[in-house]
Amino acid sequence: MVHSEDDLRAVVATYEATRAAALTARDEQLRAFHAAGWRPVELQRVTGYSRETIRQALRPEVRRATNISRRRTPPQPPADYRPYGDRKPYIVADTLTALTGPTGGVVTLPRHLDWSGHATYDLSRPARLASMYKLVLTEAGTVDDLNTWLNVNLLRRLWPTLWLPPQLRRSWEEAFPELAATGTNAA
Repeated sequence: MVHSEDDLRAVVATYEATRAAALTARDEQLRAFHAAGWRPVELQRVTGYSRETIRQALRPEVRRATNISRRRTPPQPPADYRPYGDRKPYIVADTLTALTGPTGGVVTLPRHLDWSGHATYDLSRPARLASMYKLVLTEAGTVDDLNTWLNVNLLRRLWPTLWLPPQLRRSWEEAFPELAATGTNAA
């Protein structure tokens, strides 16, 4: 048998029509049980339906209101909304030469910079090195954090490949145009 798009549409249409009729019949029967003295909690226990399903079956206006609210478009942010990355205050070093952090070995970042539980970084592994630099740049709370954990030569080498929030990258490149030039040269 060849299955066409029309065949598939017919299957869906039949299901939708059957489902709507079955839902109406079920709800009418649940209301009849409720009218006969069954409490909602008993209907829930016997049928296995959720409390919300029973509530909507017993009160059709609740189901209509719920369905209408589901169809609404999601709320939009206020007109003056700025994403967190644009509002977050990023720290920028005073000078690049003050960045005298480690260049090799294994380092463990303090909790205020990395609370992930994986705060140990092997600087000989390029992915871990880049991950540490991104983390220090985005989470530093003081210039001392930057000076302690970043190294100027490694930063220059990694800069073009680091995935950073645009506001952070812009702040650093405005303060140190040579970083922007490094990115241009690398590309």
